[in-house]
Amino acid sequence: MSDGDQTSETKLTLSKRRWAEQGKFLTGRVSRPEEERLPPGQHLVKNWPVLDLGQQPVVRKESWRLDVAGEVENPVSFSWRAFEALPSTSKLSDIHCVTTWSRYDNRWDGVSIHDLLDLVMPKPHASHVMLTCYDGYTTNLPLADFAVEDAILATHWEGEALTAEHGGPVRVVVPHLYFWKSAKWINRIEFMTGDRAGFWERNGYHMRGDPWAEERYSDD
Repeated sequence: MSDGDQTSETKLTLSKRRWAEQGKFLTGRVSRPEEERLPPGQHLVKNWPVLDLGQQPVVRKESWRLDVAGEVENPVSFSWRAFEALPSTSKLSDIHCVTTWSRYDNRWDGVSIHDLLDLVMPKPHASHVMLTCYDGYTTNLPLADFAVEDAILATHWEGEALTAEHGGPVRVVVPHLYFWKSAKWINRIEFMTGDRAGFWERNGYHMRGDPWAEERYSDD
């Protein structure tokens, strides 16, 4: 191991130890009793409805990039090849859309948000993230929500590559919040020292979006 590798390993180890001491990014799976699985005001569907801003960008893998920037120790810009080289993981979670439909037991494959955090190492004062997408869409999340165990940068759904209408080639999935927070066609993740509103949050939606608290709109 080179001196540079040793330095990087030391920084990562120290950062993880600091996070553990502060209890940061150690959130487990958000599990609930079966009788509380469906949030209030929701109904179950078997299909997967398509919602967007009226346009579906065509994002080719050979030109796709994901920039991770802001309050991190190791900012990075992924090409598709570099992103594919990251550890792969699978997650099973439900979808809860603010338009009142929910879909149970969705199988996602892609890169765990935990693995992304290990790589970029958020700085101690980072508290929120802003997600930006190829169609210009943005949405904000507390870092603690972005870092839950079930969160994933998904490339596949039910064993098949994500279609363009559902956010392919890569979308964010943060399943314990309303699905507008799970941004499609992701191309930038910015770590921030404070919160600021994304697209729907500027247009009347709640800043957080907890389905069990029915945090649908800003005056809820």
